[in-house]
Amino acid sequence: MQRFKTLLRVRHYEMDALGHVNNAVYQNYLEQAAIEHSEHLGLSLDVYQQLGGLFVMRRVEIEYLRPAVAGDTLEITTWLKEIRGIRALRCYEIRKQHQDDLLVTAEALWVWVDPKTMRPRAMPNVVFDKFMQTQQPVTVSS
Repeated sequence: MQRFKTLLRVRHYEMDALGHVNNAVYQNYLEQAAIEHSEHLGLSLDVYQQLGGLFVMRRVEIEYLRPAVAGDTLEITTWLKEIRGIRALRCYEIRKQHQDDLLVTAEALWVWVDPKTMRPRAMPNVVFDKFMQTQQPVTVSS
């Protein structure tokens, strides 16, 4: 499945007492990358609402390898490792822009739910089909 890349600039208020990006902030970065990937495929929040569902993160595993600091521009790469039933397993890699060393790797389990009941429900075929498209890696700057 295609890899999607986006850029995020680290803000000063995201630092911890050590002057590094607070570990909890990385989950926000992961969510933002997933949202931008969906939007790139034409699956905006409005489309999800029309389809009567949306993705929520059920579980996330993050491995912190190197720190990032305020002012760094981070390149976040995400892709779906697997999608079936009500679940999508999404992988992530975070690097400083123009650098090869990984700062963070992560894997998150997203579940398709009814937004009114927050109960899992069958994923519409259109969502599955959009994510199954194979293309070259895409980079988006924000």
